[in-house]
Formats: sequence, C-alpha cells, structure tokens
Amino acid sequence: MDSVKELTKKIITFRDARDWKQFHNPKDSAISLVLEAGEVLEHFQWKNKEEMEEYVKTYKEHIGEELADVLSWILLMSYDLDIDIVDALEKKYKKNEDKYPVEKAKGKHTKYNKL
Repeated sequence: MDSVKELTKKIITFRDARDWKQFHNPKDSAISLVLEAGEVLEHFQWKNKEEMEEYVKTYKEHIGEELADVLSWILLMSYDLDIDIVDALEKKYKKNEDKYPVEKAKGKHTKYNKL
C-alpha cells in the first residue's frame, strides 16, 4: 500500500504535469472537495437500507472512485496548506477520545456535550 506521502506525490506530479496548480487556491480546492463529497452522497440519495445494500454491490467501484476523488482533494489541500494530515488526524482522534470516552459514548450517537 502506498503511504500518504507517496500518494500525495502522485497527485502533485499529476497536477503539476498539467499546470493546474494555478487553479488550486484554498477556496476552489475546498469547493472541489465538497463537490466530490456530494458525488459520494448522490450514490445513496433516496435509497432505503435494502436498496443501498444492493446498490453498493453493483456500484462499489464507482463509489470507490468518488471516495478516491475526495481523498485526492484532502491530500492536495493538506500539501498546499503545509498541513501534515496524518498528524492532524492523530491529534483530532485524541481530542475525540477525550470528548467521547468509551464509558459514556459506547453505543450512543449523542453529541459530546450531551453525554
């Protein structure tokens, strides 16, 4: 499996070979990230649980492509903004561990300030 740094390098190489960095300011990159996330959501819109389960079996590859697009924008933005995304994720999970202790949050969907 490629590391985050290797994947990021592939994305940057792809972008720079096409001279697209000029279009990748933080606002437009963030918009692209949200648009791609919306394309993931489109796969599940208006489907009940059973329909979604069947849909995923048929369209798993397409869903994966959309998830890959989301990941690409996340890696691209973190690179351009000089954010170590792995470090940011680790710090965020530490905060979430503190906000959602197992003994209070297990099996609940309650927001941390209501536990």
